Amino acid sequence: MLRKVIAASFVLLLSVGVVFADEIIGRITKVEGNKVTFTAFKGKEKGEEQTLPVAKSAKIVKGKFNKETKSVETGDEIEGGLKNKMFTELPEKGIFARITTDDKKITEIAVFPRFGKGKKKQ
Repeated sequence: MLRKVIAASFVLLLSVGVVFADEIIGRITKVEGNKVTFTAFKGKEKGEEQTLPVAKSAKIVKGKFNKETKSVETGDEIEGGLKNKMFTELPEKGIFARITTDDKKITEIAVFPRFGKGKKKQ
């Protein structure tokens, strides 16, 4: 009986952790210190602008779109993290990224490559 209670408690705690994690697709428009300002997208519509702090243990990586699974996969880490040139010299329109949050802090940022005309390597 005790084993069942412990197993059920473990599953409940694991489920709660997954519920609080959130993945947001959006455009990063400003980075100041450890705070990132972004606009989330809901389908093709823009959401409202949000600013969240970045956790000290956050991963800043390049994102790759997998056409077969239709999902974003994480790639190599971006050298320098938020101090990298791509964040300190943001384009006027910002950069697209998948932002993973947990308990009101950003835990991962996966930056998408640029698409379309004027595409530059990042």
